[in-house]
Amino acid sequence: MRALVGVKRVLDYTTTKIRVKPDGSGIDLSGKQIINPFCEIAIEEAIKLKEKNIIKEVVALSIGPKTFQETLRHSLAMGADKAIHISTDLSPDQKLQPLIVAKILQKIIERDNFELVLLGKQSVDDDFNQTGQLLAGLLDWPQATFASQITIKDKDVEVTREIDAGLQTIGFKLPGVITCDLRLNTPRYAKIPDIMKAKKKPLEELQLNSLGIDLNTGLEVIKTEAPQQRKGGQVLSSVDELVNKLRNEAKLF
Repeated sequence: MRALVGVKRVLDYTTTKIRVKPDGSGIDLSGKQIINPFCEIAIEEAIKLKEKNIIKEVVALSIGPKTFQETLRHSLAMGADKAIHISTDLSPDQKLQPLIVAKILQKIIERDNFELVLLGKQSVDDDFNQTGQLLAGLLDWPQATFASQITIKDKDVEVTREIDAGLQTIGFKLPGVITCDLRLNTPRYAKIPDIMKAKKKPLEELQLNSLGIDLNTGLEVIKTEAPQQRKGGQVLSSVDELVNKLRNEAKLF
C-alpha cells in the first residue's frame, strides 16, 4: 500500500511577526518558513505506519514555488521515500485555495493509484480546514478528520477523532482520506545522516499548468487587513467607576 502525504510551507509563527503587505494584497511571506505543523504530524504518522510494515511507500507532495522543495526535503529526511513538487507561482495564502489543492491531489492520486491520503487537519496560515474533506468528496472516498489515533489492519481502518464532546471512534475500508490532529504523535527530528540521504531521494517536479486543472473556484480574496490594535486595559477602583465607564464611555447602556 502506498500513502500520499500533503505538506505545506508556512511562515514560522514562533520567530516571524505576521505582517500584511502595504497594498493589502496578502501576507508578507518574506520571513522564515517551515513545514506546517499539522502536515509534519501527517508525515510522521505515515512513516510510523511504514515502520510497522503497513505502508510500503510514503510519498510527500507540496504545491508552490521553488522554495517548497526545502519542505519536501525535510519530509524526505524524516523518512518519506519520494516527493512530488507541483511548481507554481500562485501565492499559497491567496490563490491556492483548498478546492484547487484538492483537485491537484485528486489528479496525482488517480495517476499513481494511492490508497491512503494523510493530511494535516489545517494549515496554520489560513486555517481553512477544508482540503481533506473536499478531496474525499472529489474522490468519493470515506474520510476521517481530526485523527488522534489511527489503526490499520489489512484494508480496515479505525480512527479515533477529537470532537467537541470528547473522542469518537469510526471505521472504514481503504482507500480513504485521514486528516491529522495535534495529539496524534510527536514528529521526530531529522538526523544529519538522514538529511544527507534526503538529497539523493527522488523528487519529481511537475508544472501546475501541465495537469489540466480548472483553477477557478468562484472565490476571490479582495483585500487582506490586519486586525485593529486593542487598547490597553485599565484597573478600576470600584464597581461604580466600572458602571460609569460602561455607561458614559463605552455607551453599552
